[in-house]
Amino acid sequence: MDKWIERWKTAGKDVEGLLYLGRFADPTYFLTKEISWKPNADQRGKLPKVTVPVGFVTDFASIPRAFWSLLRPDGHYAYAAVIHDYLYWTQGLSRARSDMIFKLAMQDFEIGSEQVTTIYAGVRAGGEGPWKENARLKAGGEKRILKTPPTDPRVHWKDYKQRPGVLR
Repeated sequence: MDKWIERWKTAGKDVEGLLYLGRFADPTYFLTKEISWKPNADQRGKLPKVTVPVGFVTDFASIPRAFWSLLRPDGHYAYAAVIHDYLYWTQGLSRARSDMIFKLAMQDFEIGSEQVTTIYAGVRAGGEGPWKENARLKAGGEKRILKTPPTDPRVHWKDYKQRPGVLR
């Protein structure tokens, strides 16, 4: 992993933070360290740096189970998927720009062009529903950043997020 990160850095890409995670009993995860994606030199000014805070809750790539034998939710694109999940949750950028950052981040992580094209096409075709659902959940008061991580590995995200004082 360290060699891969070093090669990535020397290729002119700027990584800030390895993917350190905690996990709920269900396949839902949370960051235990901050991560960032920074646009390459030719993308600066067009796209912002994205920083995902400690405690952000993610399911990685929201790939339908029927396709998991081809594309796992936690594939090599997991780092890019967390960036994308955060953008879909915060909605500070347009959906199209959020999807483009996902595509560029996958390319930065040297994901094969066929996988990038397939995943990006899937997000563009099927992302509107999750985008709108996130907006609805946020409007209803849901939060996705932990203030206090769980100490019981048997707890599920849907139950934990109902506890008072654990989210910020």
